[in-house]
Amino acid sequence: MIVGINGNIVYKEPTFVHVDVQGVVYEVFISLHTFSALGNDEVKLFTTQIIREDAQLFFGFLDMAEKKMFARLIKINGVGPKVAMAICSTYTPSQFATVINNKDMNGVKKVPGIGPKSAGRILVELNGFDVELVSSGEAPNSLAFNQATEALESLGFKKDKISKALSACSGEDTASLVKEALKLLQTI
Repeated sequence: MIVGINGNIVYKEPTFVHVDVQGVVYEVFISLHTFSALGNDEVKLFTTQIIREDAQLFFGFLDMAEKKMFARLIKINGVGPKVAMAICSTYTPSQFATVINNKDMNGVKKVPGIGPKSAGRILVELNGFDVELVSSGEAPNSLAFNQATEALESLGFKKDKISKALSACSGEDTASLVKEALKLLQTI
């Protein structure tokens, strides 16, 4: 299994990139977020390799959290690589974690190729995955954010109100996030 590719970009389009690795050129499918972050010369991508009877496909990601999101999505019955890549192109991992946390059916249906039935299945299958997505992200205060969320949930507040309040907070540690969120939750 090939899990990463380092090389020079030969050609790129919004949905794929050709990467020259010591004379061998690989076609790697990418999300729109990855495309917008790519330069024009050298690249290092985390990859997921999918082998089918008619093709060997590579899906590349600059961010490990996006790769984890893709890997989890393709395990859901009815969600293939194209739909998973459409989700990765529509949402960053942190944005998708918020959609999952809020159980936002309309947010999932915004993705091309997903109807109400698939959106419901995705939300059910990914229940609880939002914590893993946020914790695998690059944000340094994600642990504090998760702990503050758990603390506020134990006080009886609902997840949707907690996420709205915490997104407006600027604290760095768990205690300051909880204090700020409590002040905001009293007004909501």
